[in-house]
Amino acid sequence: MSQFSFQYPFVFLLIVLFWACERWCHERSQAIFFPHISTLVASSVKKSRLLSWLKYIGVVLAITALASPVITTSYTNSNKNGRDIVLVLDSSGSMKQFGFDMNDIYKSKFAVVKDVVGEFIDKRKNDRIGMITFGDVSFIASPLTFENEFLAKILKMQKVGVAGEKTAINDALVQAYNMLSKSKAKSKVVILLTDGIDNMSKVTPDELLSLIKDSNVKLYTIAIGTPRDYNAEYLNQLAKTSGGEFFATSNAKGLKKIYEHIDKLEVTKLKDKKIVHNDYLYIYPLFLAILSLLVFVYMRSAKGVE
Repeated sequence: MSQFSFQYPFVFLLIVLFWACERWCHERSQAIFFPHISTLVASSVKKSRLLSWLKYIGVVLAITALASPVITTSYTNSNKNGRDIVLVLDSSGSMKQFGFDMNDIYKSKFAVVKDVVGEFIDKRKNDRIGMITFGDVSFIASPLTFENEFLAKILKMQKVGVAGEKTAINDALVQAYNMLSKSKAKSKVVILLTDGIDNMSKVTPDELLSLIKDSNVKLYTIAIGTPRDYNAEYLNQLAKTSGGEFFATSNAKGLKKIYEHIDKLEVTKLKDKKIVHNDYLYIYPLFLAILSLLVFVYMRSAKGVE
């Protein structure tokens, strides 16, 4: 944001002083030393309105330069050093089930998940977020990005069964951890959402737990559906090993609260640095003042005007 101002506005009081002096402080040297000088020069010296304007313009511009006009531009430089977050979403066949949202019983689990996750993405303005979808296999739907609008479009494109009908939780988590392995962010987070039990992964639970233990990535695990649909003990173990938390819910309202809770837990603190830049403009009125007064002196001395 730019703002014009004067550093020393009180200097403009000199204009009043100059005007008062011009009106009442008449020069008396001629009368003292040459009492009859006016009769000698009266025929050759004439008044000039232009000369008067040049004098006043020169003085006002000189005072303006002395007041130091300046354009101040200030802006905030945010150090965008947020978190790197990978969302791991279950898109297996069981996510087609209805009845998860009591306000719309014909809405599938996956449709509800996309709505809630979309709201979560929209809130994380200063984080890089990636997305992995899994079923029989897992694949990267989006790499880590700050472009939330792009990520929201990718989320809307996801469909149940796009990666197969079964559930490969371990493989998906390994891929998420691999995605974050080259990240230089100070805080790295994986959020897993599933409604099933792993029945397709090539990676064993022990291998996954070892990977999580040796990593500095925090894992949040979210289970949706009834307790018989998922392995709560295993999902809790994965989360606790990483220093994260395990959550479970049987409805859309509870899922929304879980993501809101995670959003509060993973608050990103930004360091804002205010930068102020000053453009000093005194050189312009000063140049015009000098030019005006030079013309004034020339016309007064060379042209015989007053």
